[in-house]
Amino acid sequence: MRVKSANLQHDRLSQSKSMVLIDAAEVTKPISRHRRNHSQHYVTDNLINKSFLVNQNKEGILNKTKISEKGKKLRKSWMTTYVVLSEERLEFYKDAKELTANLKSGTKSEYIDLCGAQIEWTNEKSSRKNVFQITTESGNEFLLQSDADVTVQEWFCAIRNTIDSLGTVKPFSRLSVQKSASTEILHQGLELKEKKSEQRKSLVFKLNYSASDSSDRNKVKTRLKKFIIRRPSLKTLQEKGLIKDQVFGCHLETLCKRENATVPHFVRMCIEAVEKRGLDADGLYRVSGNLSTIQKLRFVVNQEEKLNLDDSQWEDIHVVTGALKMFFRELPDPLFPHSFFEQFVEAIKIPESNRQLKTLRALVILLPPCNRDTMKALFEHLRKIVFNTSTNLMSTQSLGIVFGPTLLGSESDSGNMAVCMVYQNQIVELMISEFDAIFC
Repeated sequence: MRVKSANLQHDRLSQSKSMVLIDAAEVTKPISRHRRNHSQHYVTDNLINKSFLVNQNKEGILNKTKISEKGKKLRKSWMTTYVVLSEERLEFYKDAKELTANLKSGTKSEYIDLCGAQIEWTNEKSSRKNVFQITTESGNEFLLQSDADVTVQEWFCAIRNTIDSLGTVKPFSRLSVQKSASTEILHQGLELKEKKSEQRKSLVFKLNYSASDSSDRNKVKTRLKKFIIRRPSLKTLQEKGLIKDQVFGCHLETLCKRENATVPHFVRMCIEAVEKRGLDADGLYRVSGNLSTIQKLRFVVNQEEKLNLDDSQWEDIHVVTGALKMFFRELPDPLFPHSFFEQFVEAIKIPESNRQLKTLRALVILLPPCNRDTMKALFEHLRKIVFNTSTNLMSTQSLGIVFGPTLLGSESDSGNMAVCMVYQNQIVELMISEFDAIFC
């Protein structure tokens, strides 16, 4: 006879349920009767089953190109590659033979880490059809493509499912999967408790340190204040020779006063060197010299070392002319002072030639002596360059273009820059061509 029991209905239900199970792993897996065991292993069992169902390997041929690496755009270079989709990445091989060889030798291949990646269809980044883009968490961008519509759809869905299953955190390792949920929660609580205790200790240490060290800090502040009050002034240091004024970037009047002259010594040296060995040089003042050599010359001049422009290291005449242009360009107040700029512009606008020259001559006379004498020496030098225009190919117009923005300009940037540059060039051209009428 068959004995009825209280568990009979439950047994029949479990038997009927087992007959419709699809997953063989779930059929053979024993049913846990204990509630605690069931709660501990529920999360990890679901993770194992999810990874088993979603992360199935897929292989095939696709066209691939890399268009960006960490935000930097790359040139597209399509290539046919054998692609393998694994649990958490997309691997690339030349063909199936290379895949087999790499598996035997353990060689690593190029791959895309799909953890935290994004996938989307794109038609704007390539003229090919069926193109989709994968953007990795590190900012690398790849395009994948296939002419077969069904093939590329299958690949897109498989990769998207893998990315969705991974999320933004990499899957658990075998060791971490074996841990129960309650153990992980316990470890997290202990770690959080340790961090809080460490923060309390550091806070207490800071409070004790600040309280005990406040008197020492006040003493240091007092000493620093006394030192700053007692420190010598800039004028005192200059008088003792500890700080020397430089030549480049110094006010013209200050430099001339220091040298007890109305034309800076460096300007005279450059003019003499050019007239001695460079008047016939092609593109004089227009061609740029070696910048590093010009900076080296500038350093020598600023350090007040003995300068000999006939030395072999300064044999390129364009280095000398480049240094002279740099000197005028770095003047805090240009050779044509800011306060005189508008007056010179109004003078160049005068249509009558005689009145124009008289106005310019009167303005030159009103300039400070160092500006006037330096200007006279420079324009007399530029006139000699124009006399040799057949060899150096530097006309009055060419010199006006070179020296216009260097020698004069407005203190404010208001107004039309192009119109302002035209006036600058015209003033320099007229000062060169009418040198005798203006300066003599």
